[in-house]
Amino acid sequence: MNRPRVHVTRPIAEEAQSRLRAEAEVTTGPSDQESTRRELLELVRPCEGLLVVGHPKVDGELMDAAPRLRMIANFGVGVDHIDVAAATKRGIWVSNTAGSLTETTAELAWALILAATRRVTEGDRLVRAGRWKGFGPFFFLGTELPGKTLGIVGAGRIGQSVARRAAAFGMRSVYWSRRPKKEFEASTGAGHRDLDALLKESDIVVLTVSLTAETRHLMGARQLGLMKPTAFLVNIARGPVVDEAALARALLDRTIAGAGLDVYEKEPEVHPDLLRCENAVLVPHIGSATVETRRRMSLLAVENCLAGVQGRMPALVLNPETQRGLNRE
Repeated sequence: MNRPRVHVTRPIAEEAQSRLRAEAEVTTGPSDQESTRRELLELVRPCEGLLVVGHPKVDGELMDAAPRLRMIANFGVGVDHIDVAAATKRGIWVSNTAGSLTETTAELAWALILAATRRVTEGDRLVRAGRWKGFGPFFFLGTELPGKTLGIVGAGRIGQSVARRAAAFGMRSVYWSRRPKKEFEASTGAGHRDLDALLKESDIVVLTVSLTAETRHLMGARQLGLMKPTAFLVNIARGPVVDEAALARALLDRTIAGAGLDVYEKEPEVHPDLLRCENAVLVPHIGSATVETRRRMSLLAVENCLAGVQGRMPALVLNPETQRGLNRE
């Protein structure tokens, strides 16, 4: 029997690559940049499987360029760059690596919360610039967390993991989601709120929602204006969930006290006004960037991919209703 062909858009952990090469013919894109659209269309043409690392656009055009394609395995949780409906229509399974990066991404949310409220990166810049003149009773004051309210926007795996850590910092939690989650409430004491009420009540707002048409620019000028002037916004979801221009204005005008961002609207570009904001902590999309997590993600993506190209439904398939197109030969 011929071995299936799989294209991996960027290198992943060697252990996972070796596992994939043991059962498939594998091509791999460059490590330092994404392939061009033309290159990707050509590379995927003979393949039964596509393992997507990064955020190349995987749409109907690309799927049609690969008539044998039966499996798209995403290296990550969010699939806003993959047209799942188009894949379903064409009999192609799509999977992600949900669960493999939950705790790591939640940890980064707390790193951003602490860095923003205690002005850690701002202080680092001050020291490196040689502008620190010593102790003063009112010098470089930040904000403490005990007694404050944490607002979670999106109570999926990551949002719930962020909330579970709140008690350790003496915080109470509220959350917004489309439906109340009673088990989550019982285990954390979190209270369900509508979005406007959450923004008005919270001292720290953490965004963990998926990017959809409904959540694009979920946080704009109006929503930022509802927040307390002493509040902080943290985004570990997707960049376009926030209107970056509106956020920059809110930070510069001190409509809100500060922000911590791991994601951006047009990565790797960052809105130039955000770069002017001393009260913004900006990190380069490192939510899942630990050795342990990237290994888990790599192995899980490979297992999903191999299942699909071998005709078995992957464990983390996003479109289980798909009837694999037997005519995609």
